[in-house]
Amino acid sequence: MATTLSGKVAIVTGGTRGIGRAIAQRLLSEGASVAVCSRSRQNVDSFVRECQHAEERLLAEAADVSKLEDVRRFFKSVDARFGALDILVNNAGIGVFKSVADLTPEEWRRTIDLNLSGVYYCSHEALARMRKRDAGYIINVSSLAGKNPFKGGAAYNASKFGLNGFSEAMMLDHRFENVRVSYIMPGSVDTDFGARAGTAAWKIQPEDIAEVVTMLLHMPARTLISRVEIRPSKPQ
Repeated sequence: MATTLSGKVAIVTGGTRGIGRAIAQRLLSEGASVAVCSRSRQNVDSFVRECQHAEERLLAEAADVSKLEDVRRFFKSVDARFGALDILVNNAGIGVFKSVADLTPEEWRRTIDLNLSGVYYCSHEALARMRKRDAGYIINVSSLAGKNPFKGGAAYNASKFGLNGFSEAMMLDHRFENVRVSYIMPGSVDTDFGARAGTAAWKIQPEDIAEVVTMLLHMPARTLISRVEIRPSKPQ
């Protein structure tokens, strides 16, 4: 039987909009204490106003996870506020969709830095804490683009192919240290990541990804679902 997450401490990167917002809200509803970060101070303030009912269990800060100094500062804030870390959801990401010829070096670097290096920075910080506690769960939000290349997706595909490989290797590295690692590969999700949110009811909803995250967290410790692929049941 599933139990609540009361007493657990979770970090959700990119946790103020879209998929990250839905995950953070779901974890709060399950009783967890949740720390979220976003590059936008405006988005952080808006999320805090939405979650005033759980203010005592919420930490929200502006931080860019592609910058190691921001990551270290944010994790130290989590330490100071909650004193522990049980769950990390690496969700922050960006998509730039151009041909290789049209893709600028800055766009390439930004995509790889945020979608891949940022996951490493956050995971490295989290693992230092989880290994001390001999427990933890890291969930990476990837994409079906991590196995299916598409036209105009060079940078995004590269980052997500890399993220999938990184996730698999990290799982193998730390599975015997009681740290579980999973990654979720959604197809089309109805967020403002691509088109305007709320315009495609056939798409996966952010709350559906949050449901998968909580399902993973509620699995018995003896069980590890290393990868979840999720796609619209009736794509258009």
